Amino acid sequence: MEKVMQNSVFLLVVTIFLLISRSEQLQSSQSQALLRIQRLLNFPAILRGWHNNTDFCNSEPNPSLAVVCYEDSITQLHIIGDKGAPLLPKNFSIESFVTTLVNIPDLKVLTFVSLGLWGPLPDEIGRLSSLEILNMSSNFLYGSIPREVSLLTSLQTLVLDDNMLAGRLPGWLGSLPLLTYLSLKNNSFNGSLPTSVAYLENLRVLALSHNHFYGEVPDFSRLTNLQVLELEGNAFGPKFPRLGNKLVTLVLSNNRFRSGLPSEVSSYYQLKSLDLSFNSFVGPFPQSLISLPSITYLNIAGNRFTGMLFGNQSCGPDLQFVDLSSNLLTGSIAGCLLSHSKDKVVLYAKNCLSTRKQKQQPLQFCRTEALAVGILPEKKKQKGASKALLALAIIGGALGAILLVVLIFLIYRRIGSKAIKKSPTRSITENASTGTGYTSKFLCDSRYISQTMKSGTLGLPGYRTFSLEELEESTNNFDTSAFMGEGSHGQMYRGLLKDGSYVAIRCLKMKKKHGTQNFMHHIELISKLRHRNLVSALGHCFECYLDDSSVSRIFLVFEYVPSGNLRSWISAAVGIAKGIQFLHTGIVPGIYRNNIKITDILLDYNLSAKISSYNLPLLANNIGKVGLGVSSSGSKDPNMDARMGEEEKIDVYDFGVILLEIIKGRPVKSEKQVDALVDQIQLAIAADRTARRSVVDPAVNRTCLDRSLKTMMEVCVRCLLKKPEDRPSIEDILWNLQYAAQVQDAWRGESQSSDSSPM
Repeated sequence: MEKVMQNSVFLLVVTIFLLISRSEQLQSSQSQALLRIQRLLNFPAILRGWHNNTDFCNSEPNPSLAVVCYEDSITQLHIIGDKGAPLLPKNFSIESFVTTLVNIPDLKVLTFVSLGLWGPLPDEIGRLSSLEILNMSSNFLYGSIPREVSLLTSLQTLVLDDNMLAGRLPGWLGSLPLLTYLSLKNNSFNGSLPTSVAYLENLRVLALSHNHFYGEVPDFSRLTNLQVLELEGNAFGPKFPRLGNKLVTLVLSNNRFRSGLPSEVSSYYQLKSLDLSFNSFVGPFPQSLISLPSITYLNIAGNRFTGMLFGNQSCGPDLQFVDLSSNLLTGSIAGCLLSHSKDKVVLYAKNCLSTRKQKQQPLQFCRTEALAVGILPEKKKQKGASKALLALAIIGGALGAILLVVLIFLIYRRIGSKAIKKSPTRSITENASTGTGYTSKFLCDSRYISQTMKSGTLGLPGYRTFSLEELEESTNNFDTSAFMGEGSHGQMYRGLLKDGSYVAIRCLKMKKKHGTQNFMHHIELISKLRHRNLVSALGHCFECYLDDSSVSRIFLVFEYVPSGNLRSWISAAVGIAKGIQFLHTGIVPGIYRNNIKITDILLDYNLSAKISSYNLPLLANNIGKVGLGVSSSGSKDPNMDARMGEEEKIDVYDFGVILLEIIKGRPVKSEKQVDALVDQIQLAIAADRTARRSVVDPAVNRTCLDRSLKTMMEVCVRCLLKKPEDRPSIEDILWNLQYAAQVQDAWRGESQSSDSSPM
């Protein structure tokens, strides 16, 4: 019996020893994994205290660093760096980083924020099978989300905000049954949302703001647990999404919604924050939103909401911010919104409210605009049939008399103005002034005019004069549905001509009175601006005052370019350079200081780049200054060469900024930012291929050979040199870019296109 007891004790001691040894072995392997992570992160200051003897499981946590263990195994790892941390060195490997994490098998929570991580998320991420929460926001991750993430069946939270991830949102996201929190804000995802997202029944937070999503929002009414939906800064629309009624935060601002609000919105009793600003919502504004029991923030600014507000409307008890600005509201602001509270903000400018505060529009403005977007005023019910008939009879008689007077007036006005408003639809060269600084013959004979311009074979109709009635008919009398936007050079409308073709119409209001002849030499120059890489003018129309026949408005009709702006299309760089070259040398005098931005570059149906905004003579502040390079006799001002050289280099700088935005895949907002990015690119040019790839937009990385990329980076840096005289000519730029395109096509084994042939 004693021997049996001794054997039992011995076995117990051996078992305990093996367990301790195994625990120490596990702890040792995980410690080594953490130390390797420290090295891969380039020994950041926050991890300075880690060394071989660190007791990670018992270390003191802080807001930036925490290691949490359970039974001597690491289950949580939180590392948060400084905001705006730079890229990790070129020898960093995201694959090695994730593979090292796999050596910590019980990891449930990972937080790696602002650490300079870069590269595409590797497939190895799917081997972290125990993961429940993953937060890798504010880094430089690019590419798409790998399908291996779908293997993380325990994943509940996925946060990848503020990276450079792109592509469509994968449909397999619906196969993550436990997902409750999905946040992908401030990336470059595009396309429509997969319907599979609507099957994530446990989803409580969906944040997709500031991407490039578009189209209808899937039916989210089955997401009964959804509390936060943030879709700001995309192109969703046009219909208001179907949602559950448990929402606490709903942000749909800066999208393309243009429907009315469904009645169920007024039943979102848990709603605290609602932001519908800067869309095109129409129809009555539900005043009950102001009185929702939980509402604290309400913003409907920049829409087309109509309706009469009432001063006795009640407010939610916790309402702190209300913005009703820039709608078509009438009536009075609710008294509860006007309480003198320092914490409450109430904005209601640019409506038609009965107050002199916060600049209001005339009442007729809101009625007219409401009719323009097809919102008809509601008819009040009459109590008695006899009263209704009597009222209709009186109104009908009065309207009949008014219509008769109006009809007579319109007939008289049409007869008096027909000769002024209706212009013959013939070539502008037939009407051109012969006393201009450069005649049609001078332009056509000039050796500076390109064959492209002279032949006019761009697949576009000839330049002609349009009548005002023709433009009014094409835009449904310049209806707001045809409105495309407004800039410093007038309003833009989309029109549909009788032949079925779309056009873009720019409306310019004249500040000073001039006769039509004052503008003809500028019109003639505009008519000559035909190039495959310019949005070309198709014609014009003068609207004149009846009293003195001076020009009140000029309408310039352009070809309509449908396919969005450049940002996603690197191959268009050659086309932009060709367009600028044509503006400088394709016509006399050249057109400079064009202030071209990346958002001015549009793509046609063939994805050819077209410059949509350039320095047209009629858009100049002082029309008399346009074309000063040529005298009335046709001779060139000898002092203009130097001036034109300087102005050419201004356009070269702008082109350099466009190249910079293409290379980096992000907007550049200041000269200081340009300088910083140029320094970064210069270092990358001198370094190896991996370093170059690390500073470039993923879309460029996927499509551009390193040799071509390096050439484009070198052109970009030279265009952005401080001294104008050091910048290259547009011809030099074009040659180098075409060389890069030729190398690219040879690498792909494709036939050379016209835009990629060497000069």
